[in-house]
Amino acid sequence: MTHPAPASVVQWTPHGGVLLVTVDNPPVNALGAAVRQGLMAAIAAAEADAGVEAVLIVGAGRAFIAGADIREFGKPPVPPALPEVCQAIEACSKPVVAAIHGAALGGGLEVALSAHYRLALPGAQLGLPEVLLGLLPGSGGTQRAPRLMGVKAATELMLSGKHINAQAALAAGLVDALAEGSDPVAAGLAYARELLARHAPVRPTSALPGRLADKAAAQAELDALKAETAKSARGLFSPLKIIDCVQAALDLPFDEALRFERAQFMACLDSPQRAGLIHAFFAEREVAKVPEAKAAAPRPFTSIAVIGGGTMGAGITVSALDAGLPVTMIERDEASIARGRAHVEKVYDALVAKGRMAPEAKAATTARYTGSTHYEDIAGADLVIEAVFEDIEVKKTVFRELDRVCKPGAVLATNTSYLDIDAIAAATARPEDVIGLHFFSPANIMKLLEIVVPARVSADVVATAFELAKRLKKVPVRAGVCDGFIGNRILAVYKQAADHLMEDGASPYEIDAAVRGFGYPMGPFQVTDLAGGDIGWATRKRRAATRDPKARYVEIADRICERGWFGQKTGRGFYLYPEGARVGQPDPEVLAIVDAERARKGVVPRAFSADEIMRRYMAAMVNEGAKVVAEGIALRPLDVDVTFLSGYGFPRFRGGPMKWADMQGLPQVLADIREFAQEDPLFWQPATLLEQLVAQGRNFDSLNQTA
Repeated sequence: MTHPAPASVVQWTPHGGVLLVTVDNPPVNALGAAVRQGLMAAIAAAEADAGVEAVLIVGAGRAFIAGADIREFGKPPVPPALPEVCQAIEACSKPVVAAIHGAALGGGLEVALSAHYRLALPGAQLGLPEVLLGLLPGSGGTQRAPRLMGVKAATELMLSGKHINAQAALAAGLVDALAEGSDPVAAGLAYARELLARHAPVRPTSALPGRLADKAAAQAELDALKAETAKSARGLFSPLKIIDCVQAALDLPFDEALRFERAQFMACLDSPQRAGLIHAFFAEREVAKVPEAKAAAPRPFTSIAVIGGGTMGAGITVSALDAGLPVTMIERDEASIARGRAHVEKVYDALVAKGRMAPEAKAATTARYTGSTHYEDIAGADLVIEAVFEDIEVKKTVFRELDRVCKPGAVLATNTSYLDIDAIAAATARPEDVIGLHFFSPANIMKLLEIVVPARVSADVVATAFELAKRLKKVPVRAGVCDGFIGNRILAVYKQAADHLMEDGASPYEIDAAVRGFGYPMGPFQVTDLAGGDIGWATRKRRAATRDPKARYVEIADRICERGWFGQKTGRGFYLYPEGARVGQPDPEVLAIVDAERARKGVVPRAFSADEIMRRYMAAMVNEGAKVVAEGIALRPLDVDVTFLSGYGFPRFRGGPMKWADMQGLPQVLADIREFAQEDPLFWQPATLLEQLVAQGRNFDSLNQTA
């Protein structure tokens, strides 16, 4: 029995002895139910037609098959399942060829692996990225890829979620041949006819001994990867399941291994980690949907100016150069310009030294960089990003100069972490052109870009900022103006919670360990040492005048800074860094400072478990996140989630702090906050929004749906 699909989704037409099967499901030929049904029907048609000698599968448009149809996520499955489709393709009695152009990802690549022969065109991108969604290839990918590529290459492909190009796929054995040009139909038909001319046999991937023939060598590779993954996966569920499936490829007959793979796939499907990763996947696509981007088109920009050549200015410059934009950097004197150029060159020199960039490419990229000490040299710039010292008067002075020299319509952006952008904009006669672009350090690596929207900015300037983020390959999040915007405002609160825990009895090292155990790469005191303790100290001193005198204030970090211990750059902070070490060691003198501060305030220390530490740490984060959403500083809870996933090391498999709260249950989070409020009612004031959602039986995700 066949399942004919609509002609617009899967078409099959004879070309001599070759049945051309075209998947046409715009925009990327995702494997929706109609595509799966169509592929089954096409294979059945090929089997039933004595005139068909071979089958060629191609994708219409810009992709072969780019993976699962995300519109089906969370919905009841519609038959046939993809494993059935792949098995039908592999079991076909006539040679099946997959001609791959564009993306062949996830299930799309599993379809190609089920074919008997694979041809790749120059623009092909192949990958099995299911791990990024908390899954594993569940339609034979963990079994067929190792047979073609070998255990090490196939497992690394699946564990990384990365794509490889046509040349790399050929070298790895994932495809059989390369073709020139951009037409998969012409190239595929020529290749299929060549195979028929030389009487190439049906060649099921499952029957190939391939790279698994040397079991001892394959097992040694897998053992090494398993040990490495156990360390690097940090509590992730699916990576070790991928290892288990590849182990099954070594130990079990193919059909048994397929059943094992499917069982592991279903276990991943049921994992809470998948819910977090799927939320992260969708949230990162939703953040660009902001009112201004819908209301206005971005202003055109072809040239960038950066004011300031320090670490941040250089990182922003590198990001813009990498995007193909010419950049003029302004500094106050020639020595500062030389340092700024050196900062930029250092990034590219490191890439060249690692073999990740050719010297010629570096020369071509840096040729687009110009340094100057004269503001008049950026009079024609389309977009200017100020990245000078974090002092509002210094920044106002810069913006008065920009107002004087920049052409009408130029976008004027400030890279500030905390300061009032409305006040900076007011220093100009064109506040409608002024916006905040909060890059994260190192700016050429960190993905997050907070786009901070002051009151008087024009909608097309906001749209331009989002277009810039796209060009720079950043993850943009729209934020309103307040002290710290989304990320640093919330950070300040949960860092206070960590300080309270430290004063009440948990050591900074216990707190950091608990936070790492939750899934963060670093704990808050490690982050302080990395960023420089003097930065937070300056912020605390700036805020001292507005601090509520009744609010609890922990002075341990100030005592450490008063000794000149600012972290890694000074060799000690909360940790010791002997001889420039990057990984810190606990410092008995810091513990003595902690003890002295407790004694001075009459605090009797008590023990905290890792779970108790994280309950407080996360409750503070979520509570402030709810306030940020209620005030409109963040448009939706998902904007808070993406901010912390992309800029603050929040474990991706937990989906972000607001998604984490939903998965815990908001009533439980609110109950925790009320319990903690019995100790400190001023700090632990439940967010009104959180109380309302609990009363209404709703969660944060309900606000994402209605935004």
